[in-house]
Amino acid sequence: MSVFISIAVLLTLLALVWVVRPLLRPPPPAGVSSQRLNAAIYRDQLEALDRDLARGAISQEDCEATRDELQLRLLDDTEAPAPVHHTSGASFWAGRFTAAVIVLLMPIGAGGMYWWLGEPAAIDPVAAQKSNEDQAMKMVDILADRLRANPDNPTGWAMLARSYKVMGRFAEAEQAFLKAGDLLNTEPDLMVDYADLLAVRANNNIEGRPLELVNKALSLDPQHPMGLMMAGVAAYRRFDYKEAVVYWETLLTLLEPGSPDALQVATDISEARVRAGLPAAETSAPMPATNPGTQDTRAGELPPVDPAAAAAMTPEMVNQMVDRLAERLKSTPDDLTGWARLARTYKTQGRLVEAEQAYAKAGKLVDGDPDLLTQYADVLAMRADNKIEGRTLTLVNKALALDPNHPTALMMAGTAAYRRADYAQAVSHWEKVLTVLPPGSNDAAMVQSEIADARAKGGLGLQAKP
Repeated sequence: MSVFISIAVLLTLLALVWVVRPLLRPPPPAGVSSQRLNAAIYRDQLEALDRDLARGAISQEDCEATRDELQLRLLDDTEAPAPVHHTSGASFWAGRFTAAVIVLLMPIGAGGMYWWLGEPAAIDPVAAQKSNEDQAMKMVDILADRLRANPDNPTGWAMLARSYKVMGRFAEAEQAFLKAGDLLNTEPDLMVDYADLLAVRANNNIEGRPLELVNKALSLDPQHPMGLMMAGVAAYRRFDYKEAVVYWETLLTLLEPGSPDALQVATDISEARVRAGLPAAETSAPMPATNPGTQDTRAGELPPVDPAAAAAMTPEMVNQMVDRLAERLKSTPDDLTGWARLARTYKTQGRLVEAEQAYAKAGKLVDGDPDLLTQYADVLAMRADNKIEGRTLTLVNKALALDPNHPTALMMAGTAAYRRADYAQAVSHWEKVLTVLPPGSNDAAMVQSEIADARAKGGLGLQAKP
């Protein structure tokens, strides 16, 4: 808006200068003399007479007589000197007055006409956005009123639920999802949307009811992109990295090669493979497919991934996408999501200095996301020989403040407490981690071993807390 005002002021000033400048010019300093004017006229007549004589148009006698007559008339007209008349100086001041009036009235008039007939809010992006939001809220309220009057409309309730979710009115969105009735149990898209809402309301925790909905959606549509992403995230957070790889590799086959989403998923796969101890060039072990004729206890489990499709995203392709993303972010530095994506990719590639810089540029997005906070803390810890203190521990504690059950943050906080000999605190963090790990898994056995060691060193006894 400031640019528009600056341009408008500049154009107004140019118009004022063009209009006012002639009014400020001073008048000629002197008037016109009638004697000199008459003399000039008679002089022209005498010269014309000489030219007629030279051409033979008149005789010598006529020429002399006419000359004498002209000279006598000239003597008569110039006998008494005529006063010299000067133009009045009042005209100059009248010009100044007119210029002053124009200077005052033109900007005021132009601004007033624009304010009356124009649309000032259209050049204010904040006001325009607010106007659009107000209009959207009005439409949503109208839809809600219609559904209250005619509640037997599952499609309408689903539409209202999604609108409430986009607007951040999560409690109302959940109620609207429930009123969608049977549609919520048959539409994979609606199930995943509802699961995402429940996860957001539970501090981004996908376990429990959200994961049940995701698995049910995948049983109806095994290639549902959002369902695959959420199932992979849930598996990753409970340290089942191999299952996360399977979900995400299936998702990768559905995404456009080279797109930002494909880059993000490829980065997640690479990181999960490293944590699972899987080679980068190999696919994960196939998961047993569900027999269509039997009821499997693990709903939503996917068939094996085609190795050719999973290996299509080569390291060279990932590097090219990373370079393109980094180049684009130079011209769009306000893209916080892009910086976070680039930071995670740099971290996976071991480019820790660049990863730290990218996390810092993600700014507020990192501060409000426990996953990004722990990833940032992990980068700082790796750069400091795996020391979890100072800025690193501050980020971990901030992640736990947002999500007290975040597995990675709990592991890091427990490790930090163990290293400063606060064994009771370490046990407390690690026992929370055990609640989200698959019983009997290698990760669970490792954490139990750490807990036993901390209990022994802290004199807390070998019996774990219930």
